[in-house]
Amino acid sequence: MGVALALGASLSWGLADFYGPLKGRTLGALRVLFISQAVGLSAIALAIAVRGVGPDDALVLLAIPASCSGTLGLYAYYRGMAVGAMSVVAPVAGVSAIVPVGVGFASGDRPSAWQNAGIVLTLFGVLLASREHQEGGGRRFAAGIGLALLAAVGFGGYFPFMHVAGNADFWWASLVFRTTSFAIIAAAVAIARTGAGVPRADLTVVALVGVGDTLGNLLFAASSQYGLVSVTSVLASLYPIVTVILARFVLHERVDRSQQFGIAGTLTGVALISAG
Repeated sequence: MGVALALGASLSWGLADFYGPLKGRTLGALRVLFISQAVGLSAIALAIAVRGVGPDDALVLLAIPASCSGTLGLYAYYRGMAVGAMSVVAPVAGVSAIVPVGVGFASGDRPSAWQNAGIVLTLFGVLLASREHQEGGGRRFAAGIGLALLAAVGFGGYFPFMHVAGNADFWWASLVFRTTSFAIIAAAVAIARTGAGVPRADLTVVALVGVGDTLGNLLFAASSQYGLVSVTSVLASLYPIVTVILARFVLHERVDRSQQFGIAGTLTGVALISAG
């Protein structure tokens, strides 16, 4: 059950993390995040109201630091997708899987030989994926790589806190998470003094992005009751596979051959960490 829920979170995030940044390229990251977070908050609040059960444990409040870290990661991810190739940014952001493995190691888990190999392969893959040819010869860091690494740090910090909060009560952890993330985005919109609305033609897709993101959070929080943080978090981090496939077939993105090897290595490394 834990594996199924974590993979469900990965699929849901993969879809949301493709269409959300895609809309963010034309509408702006804050606009898309504001509307999607508002819809997501409304959806989980309605589910909590229908359920009619209060929180079981104060540990659900750990969803607050999870949200602070995750929201930072999500904004960096959107901005990275706006300036770089999705098929490069997404796998690099997926390196966040290393963080929960490290937390698990510190708390007594011991990575297997496959997981250790996966970590090495992932880091090497990121190095290859982050470098691209430039005109006149030579290589340079690919656009959006710095933001992708920042997203990886933010997403990595999300997993351990949300794992504990979800294990306490995944419904309320999801509500606390989404309430916090919406407050952060709303504050950013107010500070930036940017518009928060989106055209009616884009509203349905942006709303579905919010539902997908919230569903992913809920599924991951629920998976926390069935497995170790070093397992469920890494399985949930497989979402870049979905994003890369969509970027290839929907946007027809093409990258350097060495970057292709890097993308494949990064995704394979994350899979090895999961299989371990």
